[in-house]
Amino acid sequence: MSSRSTNPKPELKGARVQKVLANAGFASRREIDRLILAGRIVIDGRTAVPGDRLLGEEKVLVDGKRVKFPSTETETLADVLIYNKPAGEITARRDPEGRATVFESLPKVSRGRWIAIGRLDIQTSGLLLFTTDGELAHRLMHPSFEIEREYAVRLRGRLSEAQLDKLRNGIALEDGMARFDKIELVGGGNTNCWYEVRLSEGRNREIRRMFEAIDITVSRLTRIRYGPVDLGRMARGGYRFLNNRERATLYRAVGIQSPAG
Repeated sequence: MSSRSTNPKPELKGARVQKVLANAGFASRREIDRLILAGRIVIDGRTAVPGDRLLGEEKVLVDGKRVKFPSTETETLADVLIYNKPAGEITARRDPEGRATVFESLPKVSRGRWIAIGRLDIQTSGLLLFTTDGELAHRLMHPSFEIEREYAVRLRGRLSEAQLDKLRNGIALEDGMARFDKIELVGGGNTNCWYEVRLSEGRNREIRRMFEAIDITVSRLTRIRYGPVDLGRMARGGYRFLNNRERATLYRAVGIQSPAG
């Protein structure tokens, strides 16, 4: 009786290019995937493909510019800041129409670049988180971590109990069911009413589309919390860096040990 031997699969060396660039603070993994598919990343003179891995000695170019990787433990400490986005700015690095972008108001960083954690549409104001840690950004945006967002919403008119039930139990949108984890009236009269809503998703214009589905107009929308981070009192267009305690809490929310301890 003969025995068959199977050759073990060769051990893959290095880390995937998406992870390395994200950890270096260049961009989120999702954004790096898009850059690879667009042919904008070059490794040692050849165009990168999705399965590429890096050992750390390679010359990596993005749009022709070399990526600087951290060489010391101090350099690995990422920045995280809160920005109070005004209505009228877009969450993009550049805009073909010449509109103001949120990145124009941020301070420069010595390593990597700012990554927006989620987006707010042009009409929505409030809390935006930015970081130079691509892995932190990836986890905070990934649906599996169910990071809760909280918004203040001004509506034209007061919601009926039937409308509130629909918003709590689920509204059918073109990209699936959506519901609020919590919605409550917090102020206003019969014409303009303020509600606070909470949900754990970040789909495009999700809140506005939910109200549109029940024929309610949103006249103002402001994000006031993202996970454990509150907007607090901050001037529109202003920003501040998270302190070590706030950073550690944010990292713990997605299961990462904060580099700052």
